[in-house]
Amino acid sequence: MRLLVVEDEKKVASFIKQGLEEESYAVDVASDGEEGLGMALDRVHDLIILDILLPKMDGLRILQELRREKVTTPVLLLTVRATIEDKVLGLDAGADDYLTKPFAFEELLARVRALLRRRAEAEPPVLQVADLTLDPARHVVARGGEKVELTPREFALLAYFMRNPGRVLTRTTISEHVWDYNFDTMTNVIDVYVNYLRKKIDAGREPKLIHTVRGVGYVLKGE
Repeated sequence: MRLLVVEDEKKVASFIKQGLEEESYAVDVASDGEEGLGMALDRVHDLIILDILLPKMDGLRILQELRREKVTTPVLLLTVRATIEDKVLGLDAGADDYLTKPFAFEELLARVRALLRRRAEAEPPVLQVADLTLDPARHVVARGGEKVELTPREFALLAYFMRNPGRVLTRTTISEHVWDYNFDTMTNVIDVYVNYLRKKIDAGREPKLIHTVRGVGYVLKGE
């Protein structure tokens, strides 16, 4: 999963980013409202953690603009404001949840998991290509009915392939959706992880599902 944190307090942003990365999430950080809106409009994130008090553009305005542009990514608002009126204002603007500063990271993480779970449950219950299945809600992968154990990063990569069956995915596109903005696309990390997936879901099985499109990228298809 790839998350966007829009927070101008560097210590808070660093604290959130480090904690989430330790939980195997890919995390991008924007330090002002204009940068945050631009990154959020890319529609590559699974969840946005958005501070309300930001330079250049406040969080509520960002949220309103995202919803106006039909960006449905779940948004968790962060704020020092704690009145009922402020919470209602944020939720009415299109926020999915609200967390008041200061907060314990465990609570933030629980809310992130709940929002991601809710989004996963809104998707088809099980993604399937040929005899390969992936359950986003239960985090379970199987090939031919046999369970396949994947690391969090491998699961995220496979989920992205399975949400785009038959579509050729470039290394840049994969890095934007599975890693983060600072990922170095000149490394061979993506190729390494694709090979990990091949060994786990294709080795000794037919048909082969992950195919290389030379000079372009990779495609997952069942034919």
